[in-house]
Amino acid sequence: MALTAKDNPKAALANKPVRKSKFQADLAPAEDSMVRALKTELQLTSNTDFLSDALTLFRWAVSERKRGHRIVSESVTGERHVLVFPRLERVAPDLALPQIDIRWTQAELESLAALASGQPFEPTDALIRAMRQ
Repeated sequence: MALTAKDNPKAALANKPVRKSKFQADLAPAEDSMVRALKTELQLTSNTDFLSDALTLFRWAVSERKRGHRIVSESVTGERHVLVFPRLERVAPDLALPQIDIRWTQAELESLAALASGQPFEPTDALIRAMRQ
């Protein structure tokens, strides 16, 4: 006696085709131009291929930072540049984060105290956007 999908709901789910997700992004004109230029340069014909490749690269970068690795580009002459990308630092181990020690002078502390105790500052929209990035 053969089992049907009615008799075995798990088998019915296994045979059901996986639905692909759709993704839509509202890009600023400069970002749209950048995506189009990169697609042309990389000879990509679809946004799906572009997003898939971008996700692969971003997933790799996240896994590297999680392990405490820095992401570096190196020129043919040996000059190195470390990638500075604040969102990636969110996943970096605490030990890998840079620390600084600021030695304040008395005048600097007084100036800071005056600024902190002055009129409340209302952040601009540009500052709020910059802080969210």
